[in-house]
Amino acid sequence: MTPPSASVSASVPASVSEPGRGDLFSPQCPTRRLLDRIGTKWTSMAVKVLAEASPDEVRFAELQRRMAGVSQKMLSVTLQNMARDGLVDRRVEPTVPPRVHYRLTPLGLSLEEPLAMVRAWAEEHMAEIDLANRRSEEAAAAG
Repeated sequence: MTPPSASVSASVPASVSEPGRGDLFSPQCPTRRLLDRIGTKWTSMAVKVLAEASPDEVRFAELQRRMAGVSQKMLSVTLQNMARDGLVDRRVEPTVPPRVHYRLTPLGLSLEEPLAMVRAWAEEHMAEIDLANRRSEEAAAAG
C-alpha cells in the first residue's frame, strides 16, 4: 500500500513539491531541451562507450571508431553539449595534433542506467516497431 504522504506528493506538480526540480509539462522549463540532448542516439552511444571504460578515459578517435556512423562534427557537437551539461570531463594533451580524452563525470555515469533501459527496450521491440511502420505505410499507400 502507498503511504499517505506519497500519494499527496504524487498529485502535486514537481515544480511545487521539489524546489530546483524541472517540470517537463511547463513550456518554459529547460527540461525539454535537456531531454532533446540526452535523448539522441549519439548521446546514448557515447554514454555507453564511456561508461564501459569508466573510470578510464577514452580518446576522441576511439569514441568515433566505436560509434559507427557518427561524423567527426556530430561527435564533437555531442561531446561539447555533454561537457557543457556536466556529463563528461574533457582533457586535452598539448601534442600535435592534440589528443583529446573524455570520461564520464559522476552525473554522466548516473545517466547510464536509465539510457541502458531505453536502449534495451528499443532493441527488444524494434521488430514490432518496424512492423507497425510497414503497416502504416501500406495503409497510407492504399489510400
